[in-house]
Amino acid sequence: MIRIGLIRHFPTAWNAEGRLQGRSDIPLSPEGRAALAGHALPEAWTDVPVLASPLSRAVETAETLAGRPVPADARLIEMDFGDWEGRIGAELLADPACAYRPVEEWGWDFRPPGGESPRQMAGRLLALLATLGGPHLLITHRGVMRCILALASGWDYAGPEPFRIRRASLHEVTLDAAGRPVAFAPPERLPKR
Repeated sequence: MIRIGLIRHFPTAWNAEGRLQGRSDIPLSPEGRAALAGHALPEAWTDVPVLASPLSRAVETAETLAGRPVPADARLIEMDFGDWEGRIGAELLADPACAYRPVEEWGWDFRPPGGESPRQMAGRLLALLATLGGPHLLITHRGVMRCILALASGWDYAGPEPFRIRRASLHEVTLDAAGRPVAFAPPERLPKR
């Protein structure tokens, strides 16, 4: 069994506005940077290899927490929201002509126009996880974390999530020998600097 830690990037201006960021390369906001500067990695994770999504908000989060340059892996990029990227989720929900709906109603094959489904995202993530071979920290996005936790818990994007994704927290996931997520622990708050 292999353990990995998942950490969500710190906030951006689009997070504050409720916009779907997807693959748009939105940097951390000044408030996000200030919050990030006050946190560190848990001691048990300080010497573990770190990988980040290639988007700047994840790379900056990773390198600030790790205190060193961190390699990026394109497979950790956020879900592609296609035509909905940059739009405000609440406005999409309010539009009766739009197919957007709460994540609890997606299912594995929900796909934004011109975007990617959770099932497609899982394919690229499982390919990455199968290569790790030992403990790693992955600094990434809410959608990626939701997909990995869904695989670990058996949740099928229907009904309430059986986990909570928290900011400024490490979410530990156990992988089997093939790199498949099989269990998860409650989130652990990142310590203050």
